[in-house]
Amino acid sequence: MVAEASSIELDVWLRTPPGQCLLQWEQAQLDAAVADIFGFHAVQLGLAEVQGLRANRMPHRWVLADTAARAEPLPLPQAADEAVDSQPLPAHPAALCDFDALPFPNNSLDLVVLTHTLELARDPHLTLREVERVLVPEGRVIVTGFNPMSLWGLRQRLGRALHLAGRSQPYLPRAGEFLAYRRLRDWLRLLSFEVEGGRFGCWRPPYRSARWLERSAWVERVGERWWPVFGAVYFLVAVKRVRGMRLVGLARREARLTRPAGAIVANRRRQRVASGAE
Repeated sequence: MVAEASSIELDVWLRTPPGQCLLQWEQAQLDAAVADIFGFHAVQLGLAEVQGLRANRMPHRWVLADTAARAEPLPLPQAADEAVDSQPLPAHPAALCDFDALPFPNNSLDLVVLTHTLELARDPHLTLREVERVLVPEGRVIVTGFNPMSLWGLRQRLGRALHLAGRSQPYLPRAGEFLAYRRLRDWLRLLSFEVEGGRFGCWRPPYRSARWLERSAWVERVGERWWPVFGAVYFLVAVKRVRGMRLVGLARREARLTRPAGAIVANRRRQRVASGAE
């Protein structure tokens, strides 16, 4: 029930002006990141308001909801480009599942997208362990989350303190624990992930009005240049690495063919002596 209330509160908040600002930034990052990730099976866990798989071309894509937070399966988002030739499967029977016990075999997924999933999970570390289990070697996980070390995070902590005193409401949804970017990177390293890329977004002041958020759009350029790690939301891509992997088959043959050949040095002095004798 707690996870369900947190999910509903997050859905409502995403319809507000700051929520729409965040959705726009996250959607752009996801579309650019998943377009070049290839494979056969991709899964998005939670928060269907962000269509994390719409620009991906894998033939099998699902959006799954947590059984503790949803009462019905979520629809698969369609790609914005109608020319995309990937055809999604029909509704998957496991559209509702526990994120800490995913209904997939080991090493079966090529991409997993976590859109604010860890913040609402009952056990975020166990959810990451499940993601590591179901991903194939060299598979990718994409994580988005609120950054507690930001103006929005500071406004959230202040709002909670004032809310306890009956003076104000929190700025961000009162969901679960917001994971710091560095903490998430440490968790991923412990699970043999290698962080491939990450960035922050939404440096605007924590206004509630769409008018003031639009007026402060210039802060995005300044924040990205001068204080990049203090954006209100972060976006992270990590790759599952498996130790002891070796190149086999064609990859090993190509590596052998690309070795530089030995240099041939001619003895010019012997050639000149031979020509003089003639």
